Amino acid sequence: MTIQARKLSRQEHENLFYSGRDCRAYEFLGAHPQQSDGQDGVAFAVYAPNAVSVSVIGSFNDWQRESAPMERDEQGIWRRFLPGVKQYDPYKYSVETARGDILDKSDPYGFHSETRPANASKFYDLDGYAWNDADWLTWRSTHSPYSSPVNIYEMHLGSWKLHEDGNFYSYRELAEELIPYVKSMGYTHIEVMPLTEFPYDGSWGYQVTGYFAATSRYGTPHDLMYFVDKCHQAGVGVIMDWVPAHFPKDGHGLIEFDGSYLYEYSDPRKMEHKEWGTRVFDYGKVSTRNLLMSSAMFWIEMFHIDGLRVDAVASMLYLDYNRQDGGWTPNIHGGRENLEAVDFLRLLNEKVLGDHPDVLMIAEESTAWPMVTKPGYDGGLGFNFKWNMGWMNDMLCYCEANPFFRKDMHEKITFSFMYAFSENYILPLSHDEVVHGKRSLLDKMPGEYAEKFAGLRTLYGYMTAHPGKKMLFMGGEFGQFTEWAYHRGLDWNLLDYDAHRQMKAYVSALNHFYLANKQLWENDTDWQGFQWIDHEDNRNNVISFRRIAKDESDLIVVVNFAPIYHEHYRIGVPFAGTFEEIFTSDKPEFGGTGVANGKVKTEAVEMHGREQSIDIALPPLGVIFLRGTPKRRRRTKAEIEAVRKESEKEKKTTARKTKATPKKPRKTTAAGEKSLVKASEKAVAKQPSKAVTKSTEKAVAKQPSKAVTKSTEKAIAKQPSKAVAKATDKQITPVPQEKKT
Repeated sequence: MTIQARKLSRQEHENLFYSGRDCRAYEFLGAHPQQSDGQDGVAFAVYAPNAVSVSVIGSFNDWQRESAPMERDEQGIWRRFLPGVKQYDPYKYSVETARGDILDKSDPYGFHSETRPANASKFYDLDGYAWNDADWLTWRSTHSPYSSPVNIYEMHLGSWKLHEDGNFYSYRELAEELIPYVKSMGYTHIEVMPLTEFPYDGSWGYQVTGYFAATSRYGTPHDLMYFVDKCHQAGVGVIMDWVPAHFPKDGHGLIEFDGSYLYEYSDPRKMEHKEWGTRVFDYGKVSTRNLLMSSAMFWIEMFHIDGLRVDAVASMLYLDYNRQDGGWTPNIHGGRENLEAVDFLRLLNEKVLGDHPDVLMIAEESTAWPMVTKPGYDGGLGFNFKWNMGWMNDMLCYCEANPFFRKDMHEKITFSFMYAFSENYILPLSHDEVVHGKRSLLDKMPGEYAEKFAGLRTLYGYMTAHPGKKMLFMGGEFGQFTEWAYHRGLDWNLLDYDAHRQMKAYVSALNHFYLANKQLWENDTDWQGFQWIDHEDNRNNVISFRRIAKDESDLIVVVNFAPIYHEHYRIGVPFAGTFEEIFTSDKPEFGGTGVANGKVKTEAVEMHGREQSIDIALPPLGVIFLRGTPKRRRRTKAEIEAVRKESEKEKKTTARKTKATPKKPRKTTAAGEKSLVKASEKAVAKQPSKAVTKSTEKAVAKQPSKAVTKSTEKAIAKQPSKAVAKATDKQITPVPQEKKT
């Protein structure tokens, strides 16, 4: 199944391209198979408007630039058809600049690349892969991510596991081993650090030279398609980190591509991120806009990627980002906002989400820039999710502190709820928090060995209960002790130890609990999904709150950030009844102390502004989840009487509706002790001890034990045990009477 839009004609592309609004420029730029004059070959096209000349060089012509010169059109696109070029043939563009320099450049729109340290592009025909993820794409199109569970496993493909000889797992090997693991652990998505081609392993993929080439470290483009396809068949989404903020200064890449500043700023006060050693994209140029918007659409349509996590958005938005006073150029209004970047991001999200509203466009934005996840037409940036960096920083600062001092830091675990619904948030515990001397999550926790694990379980439980989608970096699920390192695999041998196996079991159980309870994800973006019970108990480092689904069903969450056991801890609850503990971080199989509550009945003791409360046992450094069942209220006498009267009223209404229209009577006969009265349309209604008939013109006369009916001209003769009504000149219409109470 394809999700690619209709391919545009060359003329349509050119019209969009020169306006900087072509989202699929990869369809006509780069290297594409073509037939010309009966010969199979490849059509090459590259945008280099300021070059004096450009040639295609490669293994097919011994890298001789004189062999295959290209022709330039009036807009600056250079083209050449070459017969006989085969799959995987390496090539570059040899660019002559206005200064007379010769630059050998890889293809900005190339689909494949040599493996580092080699850096030529490779011809690769993307057609031919047979997708089998139609069911996933249909499911994705019918499930809003805002009201669905999203639990992300962030990972670096090159260091999740390595072979014994130190080589990477391939895309196909990862498909066979990683996907079952992620599925069993209860994650809904994998987020992979950048897979766009990059020259330096130590950049982790965040310094890109090939915006359309899947890195060849792990296989071919079709191998990556296979990986994504298998993820989808298993019900796992794939998000990719994507870097439109900057690019490296490697000579074969985008830097000064045609001898001019084709993709970057020419102003030296905007041109570079010096601390990263990279060039900054100029978002006002058509070359940049077409390249980046086309790259984003390419991964979504051609590789069926379910979302892009846009890296370093803050560095794009601010002209003074990591720059000293005097080292940056203000915008036309004298401000620090990069107006071109703002316009680009709005256009990018409009195009991507306009064509694919079911994908994720996630901003890694670390400042308080407003309305990041609001539409561009309302003044927002147009993303549909944003990393909640404030929550992450506050929580890690709090959790690293000695519990004794946490009472004076209580706002760090409560403040995030003040703005939790101002954006559509993802709560990230990412790779950035476990590198560069920051220590692993487990090692951040204070205390002795067991206390560290308990603290980490508490953090994970609190994150699961907090509004917002979830994300955890690989290794955190089993308590990796050392920092992450890109050049070695995770410490899987730790699973030989009980504490790490128990942590893994806990994270798996917690994830599946999250998936099974809509209260934890259905109302993530709305205040209707959250209500405080108590946020003021800083003395005990305890908070409690409700998470509420759209049908108003709820879970109560109590979090204890202190290593102190409370045998009796009282919280207010919304109704009288019974509350059952349905999940706790303190189970022995998770490494906990075994404190449990079972079912707890409410008491009429006012607490936290509520008439009812419960007395629970609160484990040290623990999180518990409770589900309540309201007590069935007994009806009052007044309510019972009201129901009885309503029932009688309904019976009378029914009786009136069933009354028949009078018609000419038929003769009746009497025999022995029984009489049968037949009307034209109705039978006489029988009562258990009385028979009553009613004439058309007279009221019913009621007697203590018998019913007597008068006809219009004659009285009915009484019999010993039955009342007989006989019509003479007038029709008698029988109507059932209500039983006397």
